[in-house]
Parts: sequence; C-alpha cells; structure tokens
Amino acid sequence: MQVWVLLFNANTDNEGIYTLEIEGKNIIIAFEQEDDAIRYAGLLEAQDFLSPTVESIESKDLEEFCEEASYELNIVSTDALLMPPERNVDKTDWSSDRDKSLPETEEEVEDPVIAMMRRRLENLL
Repeated sequence: MQVWVLLFNANTDNEGIYTLEIEGKNIIIAFEQEDDAIRYAGLLEAQDFLSPTVESIESKDLEEFCEEASYELNIVSTDALLMPPERNVDKTDWSSDRDKSLPETEEEVEDPVIAMMRRRLENLL
C-alpha cells in the first residue's frame, strides 16, 4: 500500500521527514490519501513552517524505516482530519540548505510577511 509523507529538502543530502513530537516520542505522519497530505502541507506553510514536498512511499518500507530509526508511525486514514499543532519546534534536527550557507555566529531574522511572499514567489518557479 502506498502512503504519502511530507519531506523537506527532498532528494538532497539534507532530506528530512515531517514528524510530530508527542511526549518525547517522534512520530512520523503518513497519509492514506495524497490530497490529505497536500492539504496538511498547505496548513503547515500557512503557519510559516517550511514548505514540504509530498512524496509517496510503500507503507512496508516506511514501517521498516521507523523500526530502524526508533520512530513511531501514524497513518492518517481517509476519513480522519488531522490539523497541525499550533506551535512548531524552534529548531529542527536538520537544517535547510539555506541555513548551511549562513555562518554559525550570524542569525538571519526575516520579517514573516516577507518570508511568506518569498515562499510564494519561489513556489512559482
């Protein structure tokens, strides 16, 4: 069975998968329907989260990955409605490609409105 997951920096050396942290456990969220994954990705982006890519994967492969990486798996069924948490983690376990180019001593602070407009323009490319 195919499921859909949310990836960041897809097909790069710095690829990351979307997880929720609940009670200290990392839970990978997968969706039975691609449309549900796309909707959830849009909700994340609306919260100024990084823009994810929706990718399909065999559920068996994902289950094996979760076992090896000590992650839990939650497959969102077609009849369920999942909403992103109101708050996202401040720092991820990985950094985006853009963050790699910044010196560690310098932090970039970007106006949220400008960031949203930049993401929309980048998505047009």
